[in-house]
Amino acid sequence: MRPEGGVSGIDESQTDPAPSYDFSFGHADTRRPLSFYVETMGCQMNVSDSEIVNSILMKAGMSQTSDMKEADVLLVNTCSVRDNAERKVWERLNFYNSIRKKREQFHATKRTGKILDSRAENGLPGDRSKTPTGTTIGILGCMAERLKTKLLEAEKGVDLVVGPDAYRDLPNLLTQVLRSSANEEEEEDHTNSNKAVNVVLSVDETYADISPVRNAGVDSLKAFVSIMRGCNNMCSYCIVPFTRGRERSREAQTIVDEVRRLRDSGCKEVTLLGQNVNSYNYLKGERMYAKTRDAKTEDFMNIAKPMISSEGVDFTALVDAVSMVDPELRVRFTSPHPKDFPDDLVHLIGERHNVCSYVHLPAQSGSSEVLDRMRRGYTREAYLRLVEKMRNAIPDLTLSTDIIVGFCGETEQQHEDTLSLMREVVYDQAFMFKYSTRERTHAHRNYEDDVPEKVKSRRLSEVISTFYDESEKKNLSEIGKLHLVLVEGPSKKNQAELVGRSCNNKKIIFPSKALRDNQASSSSSRAHPSRGDYVLTRVTSSSAQSLRGELLDFSTMASFYGLAQPTTEGYSPFLKGEMRS
Repeated sequence: MRPEGGVSGIDESQTDPAPSYDFSFGHADTRRPLSFYVETMGCQMNVSDSEIVNSILMKAGMSQTSDMKEADVLLVNTCSVRDNAERKVWERLNFYNSIRKKREQFHATKRTGKILDSRAENGLPGDRSKTPTGTTIGILGCMAERLKTKLLEAEKGVDLVVGPDAYRDLPNLLTQVLRSSANEEEEEDHTNSNKAVNVVLSVDETYADISPVRNAGVDSLKAFVSIMRGCNNMCSYCIVPFTRGRERSREAQTIVDEVRRLRDSGCKEVTLLGQNVNSYNYLKGERMYAKTRDAKTEDFMNIAKPMISSEGVDFTALVDAVSMVDPELRVRFTSPHPKDFPDDLVHLIGERHNVCSYVHLPAQSGSSEVLDRMRRGYTREAYLRLVEKMRNAIPDLTLSTDIIVGFCGETEQQHEDTLSLMREVVYDQAFMFKYSTRERTHAHRNYEDDVPEKVKSRRLSEVISTFYDESEKKNLSEIGKLHLVLVEGPSKKNQAELVGRSCNNKKIIFPSKALRDNQASSSSSRAHPSRGDYVLTRVTSSSAQSLRGELLDFSTMASFYGLAQPTTEGYSPFLKGEMRS
């Protein structure tokens, strides 16, 4: 039961101001700020973390650039969830080191008057005067946390290794590297430069007081809002608890305040982010362990007894509060765990018009035996009961999932169980992968990776084919349906067409045309829809991954969902902790 009044029991005290830094990052000769470039790999959480890094470095006096060829500091925010993700990072490190060598060649030819090798031209900015004199390369995020000092071996060319909980220390670490590089500038030997590392995991860091800064060129139509960090689930295949640490949740009011600022800047859709986003649990007051390992979803289990508190804010209360910021602001969330969908959250999604009817529901496998080895905390039957409950409560629900094929000991029958699950649920989107062993995990320590690579590849192909076959058949049923679409902009393939997504995350492409502008003073005024507009569309054809439609009119969420008056209070009894039957 949540308290009455206010924002679902959220503490409305002001947050502390962001810290300031006394460092000065600039070129001694021109006083131009040193520039940095962040390349982001992996999940949406890394995108959010890169925005935190942007903010920290800009507060320290550095400037962000969208052109890596002009950047003094090159940073890669990395992913470690699968071996293939790490291979991509090694490839990018080779590329960054090639840029470093081309810069060195350029400045060497300037001093000697020699002609620059034409092959070095490709790694330099168009304006040669912007070519940095030094290059600092840093690895951030999960791969930094997993490999730590191994990344500093000389042949890798890495100067800086920073884990996901140590971004506040970036100015200090960069100062250490840059001062050392300046002392060695005459030797032009970067391999001997001082290195800097901080991969300490935190039990309380959430970066709640830092306002994210988006990468250059990204507009404000949609935004990710990080609400919690870390993961306590300890699924047997997953490296995340070892690279991201234990779960901790941001203070709820700071999240609501950030969403309000995004709304005021023109944002039309926010996505709440977390490794296990619906386990969000801002603890306040007296804390204690729950009496059992029972999860919030019926017949699901936690790996350990969760921490609870008498005055905490749970995920349902947070989504409730965020959705009340503006009735025309869409609210999404990712990535959840099936074990944390209590009835009140399911009903809130179904009843609150601006909480999107799209849910990511990772199954991982359709076999109860494999799920048990994965330590997922549920059976196939419990998962299917949750799907049925959601579909009964949430109109026009669409589901996406994660599937891992070839997990340790997976038999052909267990693989067939996964295929049959996909046919029974019929997902609208799926992220499908072959299992790859990650060191330190429960599976690495206790199981043999005994499914041959050729078998994994064949099973993955079958899973992908099953998904597309079922998705294509399901999308045929969309023909003739009306959808409220948030326009994202022109289609990449045809500038005369627009593309956008429905509330349930269906991608819809439709020809643009002039519509009567209901906001204009003249009744005859007409306008083409543009990015950020809500429009009414009717689906005319479909494929496995997208829909095509016709544009009907401008619209709003209030009119589409038949709300008498758009309001930010009193819309739902969830604010009073009640359940609607």
